[in-house]
Amino acid sequence: MDEAVFADWALKICLGGLVVFLGFIVWNLGKESKAGKFGMFVLFLVLGLGVFGFLFKNVLIEFLVLSK
Repeated sequence: MDEAVFADWALKICLGGLVVFLGFIVWNLGKESKAGKFGMFVLFLVLGLGVFGFLFKNVLIEFLVLSK
């Protein structure tokens, strides 16, 4: 395994772990602040949109690189 493959795997694994950890933090914040169902929905919607934006950026970059 060369360095590029290791870096690619490490990035995917560590970012996945970070997203899961952020989900736990948001859930705990919503629970402690008694946000209710709608408040939890809004908190997770914003977190989900951030993750979606990050993934969409990577897909868009790959698409643009492959189209050249």
